Amino acid sequence: MNPHSSSLPTVGAARRSVQRSREWRVVPMLLPYLWEFKWRVVVALAFLTTAKLANVGVPLVLKEVVDALDPTRAALVLPLALLVAYGVLRLSTTLFAELRDVVFVRVTQRAIRRIALTVFGHLHSLSLRFHLERQTGGVSRDIERGTRGISTLLSYMLFSIIPVVLEFTLVAVVLFAKFDWRFVAVTFVAVALYIGFTVAITEWRMDIRRRANELDSKANTRAIDSLLNYETVKYFNNEAYEARRYDENLKMYESAAVKNEASLGLLNIGQSFIIAIAVTILMVLAAQGVVGATLTLGDLVLINGLLIQLYIPLNFLGMVYREIKQSLIDMDRMFRLLDENREIEDRPGASTLPPGPAAMRFEHVDFSYDPQRQILYDVSFEVPAGSKVAVVGASGSGKSTLARLLFRFYDVSRGRIVVNDTDTRDLKQASLRAAIGIVPQDTVLFNDTIYYNIQYGRPEASREEVFAAAQAAHIHHFIITLPQGYETRVGERGLKLSGGEKQRVAIARALLKQPRILIFDEATSALDSKSEQAIQAELDRIAHGHTTLVIAHRLSTVMDADQILVMDHGRIVERGTHQALLAHGGVYAQMWALQQQEDAERDTKEALAARVAAG
Repeated sequence: MNPHSSSLPTVGAARRSVQRSREWRVVPMLLPYLWEFKWRVVVALAFLTTAKLANVGVPLVLKEVVDALDPTRAALVLPLALLVAYGVLRLSTTLFAELRDVVFVRVTQRAIRRIALTVFGHLHSLSLRFHLERQTGGVSRDIERGTRGISTLLSYMLFSIIPVVLEFTLVAVVLFAKFDWRFVAVTFVAVALYIGFTVAITEWRMDIRRRANELDSKANTRAIDSLLNYETVKYFNNEAYEARRYDENLKMYESAAVKNEASLGLLNIGQSFIIAIAVTILMVLAAQGVVGATLTLGDLVLINGLLIQLYIPLNFLGMVYREIKQSLIDMDRMFRLLDENREIEDRPGASTLPPGPAAMRFEHVDFSYDPQRQILYDVSFEVPAGSKVAVVGASGSGKSTLARLLFRFYDVSRGRIVVNDTDTRDLKQASLRAAIGIVPQDTVLFNDTIYYNIQYGRPEASREEVFAAAQAAHIHHFIITLPQGYETRVGERGLKLSGGEKQRVAIARALLKQPRILIFDEATSALDSKSEQAIQAELDRIAHGHTTLVIAHRLSTVMDADQILVMDHGRIVERGTHQALLAHGGVYAQMWALQQQEDAERDTKEALAARVAAG
């Protein structure tokens, strides 16, 4: 026998207790949004109270109507005033309930808007590491369900829990005032049993529902990830494989969903059984009173009406409790995103980068994405204001990591990065990043127009400035040949454009930003030879007078750099000008010779192909 098996239920109970405390922590977070519209909340509660008073008044007036029409008690007279009062109370019940919703809707929607915006802003403030590890489909589904849960929680807690408590209190007062203790006792016992049963079963169901939610998010993540990689799926003819993987997630969700619905049926049956027994007992007691002449027919109608008005919302309360618990779970998943710590934060008293030319310097920088895998080793170099420094090396040598560190997507493990003699960790991130324009190797565009994607570099830029940036990037003439010109949509991640076209849009976007520091991270890697030469000349012109860091694989694009750094396995192994490095005869000279040989072979093949095509 496992000696630890007896402790498992205790561990499970403790875990559920922690989970419940986490769920309820979101309630205080909503209070500021209620306080912001406190007068609306007060008015809504006033309308709510009026509606419930009218609701309880309906059976009281109906009793008087029935008694007035009882031929055994008096001559029949049409109780017109009572009938009018009955109609007014019926109308008031619906009228004030609707007015309550109209007044409160702004409170709910403002809370949803503010919290969703807070989560959205927080996600953008998290480090690149979080976004590289996150699953987009799951996160988006968590936010969607969480914001929907806010509306459910606010509405149900204020307009379902409070009304039921208020109505139960009013019914109890009426029963206590007009009938003997047995009616009150049966009602109280039934309500206590009902609430206890509902809470116990719902808590059990929440584990099933939570599992179903997790599987739903997982299936959604699988679907979105597959659709984002549509081309890869097609390249490898893996449509059936993707469908099987998606179906495996759906199958697990199906099983959890079936259990969830079965448990819901058990809950509804139990609730109905408790209510049916209580109503039957109370109606028997009322009928005995009528037979014994201690109660009137109106009293029988009154009891029936009160019980209906109490047990219908009480039956609804079971669903309300389930929805509130589900809302808490959904909101907890969303608020857990707020618990994600910002890996990179502005230090207290962080300064703004002053205007003017910018120089940067790496001082003995070590860095590792993971403690077990160091990327950079003692990297030191300087890029004076207005100069151009190039970094070359094999793939995986750490070149692109330099740009990420300069942008402060990560902080260095040792050493420091300095811009204008200030450690980047002492600068405000927004100020630092505003000064840097980057053309990344892997360009991702928004699913919007070409104009929008270029203007994104500086949203307040005029159309003329956008066109000028496009011309500088040698893409303007291509854009105007499109049927919709600058209003052409580029598709998901820019997939409607070729690699070279996307790269030129990225170059135009970076130029429009008008940065003081330019980073070209393999900026011409997606271009053909002819386009590369044209854009490279333009980049050289643009870089003039800017502090420029060029990360390149093709050495021919960095020949004019003021200094070239050669990296290998995270270390700078050579540095100097193009001519000096060739004369040195080291790693750079070998790379140059190899690329010259590859270029010569390519030119020979292209010339041969041209002769064959010419006949």
